[in-house]
Amino acid sequence: MVPAQTAYLGKTATLTCIVHAAKSDKSVTWLRGRDLRILTVGRYTYTTDLRFEVLHQEASSEWTLRIKSVQLRDQGNYECQITTKPIRTYTVFLKVVKPWVEVLGAPDIYVNRASMINLTCVVHHAPYPPEAIIWYHDNKSIGYTSPRGGVSVVEERAETTTSVLLMQNARPSDTGTFTCHPHGMTPATAKLHVLNG
Repeated sequence: MVPAQTAYLGKTATLTCIVHAAKSDKSVTWLRGRDLRILTVGRYTYTTDLRFEVLHQEASSEWTLRIKSVQLRDQGNYECQITTKPIRTYTVFLKVVKPWVEVLGAPDIYVNRASMINLTCVVHHAPYPPEAIIWYHDNKSIGYTSPRGGVSVVEERAETTTSVLLMQNARPSDTGTFTCHPHGMTPATAKLHVLNG
């Protein structure tokens, strides 16, 4: 099974190959699996794509391929080859994940009048939890001190960050578009409908 390394879209990926007892006359080459394009040979970058570079310390057994500003098309197998006879190859799979945001139950969420409104926003595949998550109702920000009252927000920051907007006593004026906007990310929306029944 090919080992996998995860990288976040737009961030830097590092793929490391450990080469034991490589003599000075043996070179280490990094290739991209999908087109077998040579990326680096020894300490030299062979490709014209300046996002790729090789890192190697003298007398170290580590040969690291660094990819800056990772793009979705960079996903796939990468091969580290040592020019021994026969040629030795180490393959690693680079998985590129794109952060995205969703409001559970969207696009349309229905609640009964006088019930508790519970909207959950989930941030997937973010390299780190967003600094802040702001909720909006029809483009107006919602906070604990909003004149509506009965509003609370519960956040859980972990590998997947969630923000839960709780509003007591649903009323017709709560109908509308709710937006969850994590700082620095594309927001997600849901349309809330308050039913008389």
